[in-house]
Amino acid sequence: MKLATLRASRPDGQLVVVSADLGRYVSAGRVAPTLQAALDEWERAAPALRELSDQLEAGAVSGQVFDPSQAHAPLPRAFQWIDGSGYMSHLERVRSLKGSLDSELQSVRPLIYQGGSDSLSAPTDPILVPTEDLALDFEAEAAVIIGAVPMNPSREQAAAAIRLVTVVNDVSLRRLVADDLQNGFGFFHAKPSTSFAPVVATPKSLGDRWRDNRLHLPVRVEVNGTLYGQPNAGIGMQFDFVDLIMEAARTRRLAAGTIIGGGTISNPHDETLPIKRDGIGFACIAEARTAEKAKYGRARTPFLKPGDRVRIAAGTEGGPAAFGAIDQRVELLPK
Repeated sequence: MKLATLRASRPDGQLVVVSADLGRYVSAGRVAPTLQAALDEWERAAPALRELSDQLEAGAVSGQVFDPSQAHAPLPRAFQWIDGSGYMSHLERVRSLKGSLDSELQSVRPLIYQGGSDSLSAPTDPILVPTEDLALDFEAEAAVIIGAVPMNPSREQAAAAIRLVTVVNDVSLRRLVADDLQNGFGFFHAKPSTSFAPVVATPKSLGDRWRDNRLHLPVRVEVNGTLYGQPNAGIGMQFDFVDLIMEAARTRRLAAGTIIGGGTISNPHDETLPIKRDGIGFACIAEARTAEKAKYGRARTPFLKPGDRVRIAAGTEGGPAAFGAIDQRVELLPK
């Protein structure tokens, strides 16, 4: 079962059921008006949504053409967005960046931070920046949306809470990272609105592409039409999504509709840009630059600038994107 939120006059949009090939959709209004409403009553809503999905696939309801440009973030405003650090390869590459500390590189318990969730970005929204000199970066990640989780849950409770899976672009302003970390309160200005793929999918609908509490798909990143990376989200994820949920709920309950990010997807390799067609590459610019510094003594890849376009999608080259694509253009905030 795949779901999306279409733009509507209401701030939380309109929940729809999307066909497996992402070609058609049907309104889910008779089941739940919004995704949050469905998550709040998942035991009742999920079977009804699955029945609607089955009808759409069987042609019992015709549906309408699904246009990703009309999609909002699945949860345009969420109760909570928590990003984790599941990939040690990413941490090992970026620990030399200004503002990062070796002591933050943890292999026993994952690092997490709480990001802004009151205004999450649609897949085709522009990435707005106030000035050009903030070292704008993208971070391609897998993420899950969960049901309610009690404080200090068991692994079984955490696993059972995973409702939906998708991919995100955790936008970062690298020039502001050091200031945020050194003030002792963690990320704030360095992490503007996170962008989401247009579609979310239940773990069951992903088949063997979801196993071991991980998404096993390459996530392709293109910058201005050039392949930047295609690391597999299921490789090198030391902390799976159950680990991340358990860490987030160690001292607090988590509400239904909480979003958990897996961290920048990263596979071990010794490549630098440009990569070959079958290369692994990178899911963020910071990693590419640190690899270049190690090989050439200096970083050669620039950060994003106004006019650049970033596309992020989970799936193989030429194949269907499992959640649709994040496709964003960088723009300066109008004065």
